[in-house]
Amino acid sequence: MSRYVLPLIAVIALIFFLVIGLQRGDPRALPSPYIGKPAPQFELPTLNDPALMIASKDLEGDFALINVWATWCVGCRSEHPFLMKLARDNSIPIYGINWRDTRPEALRWIEQLGDPYVASGFDETGRVGIDWGVYGAPETFLLNADGIVVHKHLGPLGREAWERDFEPLINAGGATQ
Repeated sequence: MSRYVLPLIAVIALIFFLVIGLQRGDPRALPSPYIGKPAPQFELPTLNDPALMIASKDLEGDFALINVWATWCVGCRSEHPFLMKLARDNSIPIYGINWRDTRPEALRWIEQLGDPYVASGFDETGRVGIDWGVYGAPETFLLNADGIVVHKHLGPLGREAWERDFEPLINAGGATQ
């Protein structure tokens, strides 16, 4: 009987630590080192016109969403109707970063599904996404009027997350979490 006691204690301890670990917040959450700090500086050619550039300085002066998206991203397709609704409602300016994609595919996507973006930068190599700490598309960042990152959302953005996470921050004037 004693040969079963030690493994049983080990399994109970492992279960205990697993349960405690899962109760410490969202296990899917990947924190951003930029929360409460200025957004990373960047300059990218726009998706629609490679001769025009979009830069971090273009995002300052009002709240803005930065949405990292790609045509190969299933979650990006599912969040797109909500982004179109936000754009129609003029809720907030939305800037896109088309990440690790091809220009023809991205332009076809926008033509077929609609363009919710004030402008979308074309980050073919993924360098700017890496600078922003992007783990995968879609990711959405909320910037306050000073260009400070106040929230990062992983995965498709929808009404529930918008009302729970974004609206309170916008209504509070962009105070960081």
